[in-house]
Amino acid sequence: MPALQSSPALTAVLERIAKAAREAGRDPAEVELVAVTKQQPWPSIEPVLAAGQKRFGENRVQEAKERWSGRREGLELRLIGPLQTNKAREALGFFDVIETLDRPRLARVLADEIQRLGRAPRLYVEINTGEEPQKAGVPPPGADAFIAACRGEFGLEIEGLMCVPPLDEEPAMHFALLAKIARRNGLDRLSMGMSADFETAIRFGATSVRVGQALFGPRARRGESSNAGR
Repeated sequence: MPALQSSPALTAVLERIAKAAREAGRDPAEVELVAVTKQQPWPSIEPVLAAGQKRFGENRVQEAKERWSGRREGLELRLIGPLQTNKAREALGFFDVIETLDRPRLARVLADEIQRLGRAPRLYVEINTGEEPQKAGVPPPGADAFIAACRGEFGLEIEGLMCVPPLDEEPAMHFALLAKIARRNGLDRLSMGMSADFETAIRFGATSVRVGQALFGPRARRGESSNAGR
């Protein structure tokens, strides 16, 4: 096995995660880093991969397949962007985790495809904690009913919850709301927190944080419906 290379950016982010966890009275090992590689060129990603990072988040199925096909052995790939129902079969066959389950039609399609493929990735329900109309996610008032339907009506096993707080609001209240919804539904896995706010998310119980710019620097912007990992 080749020796791991160093990545100052990865080291710095992992140190920030560990410090935030300790300050919250938590074990740093409880918090997973998801490196968000959407729209990043391979030369930016390669040093982080070579330094030992094994968990990556992508926004689009096709972009992820183009980037990671032939390179994904030993890695965990997470879909953190909105999933169209016509891409569900591809997503189930490629990703280890889908974090953006957010509507009954998608739940039905995923359930049917899981039965057909005999393969079930780990599933997170995305909660639109800010109830922003331009964003995907289940509004908080409907969260309990949707989680119950996923489990009962569709027979899906839900691992946790995910959220993307509004850019112009204090994220702490959104992280607290996600944690509250999770607790009352018997869930303890929380995907929340990005480059600018993951220390706060860890304080409120994040078990995975989605970090892009702090690892790779700014990326070229394209029109998107979600900013699941800044």
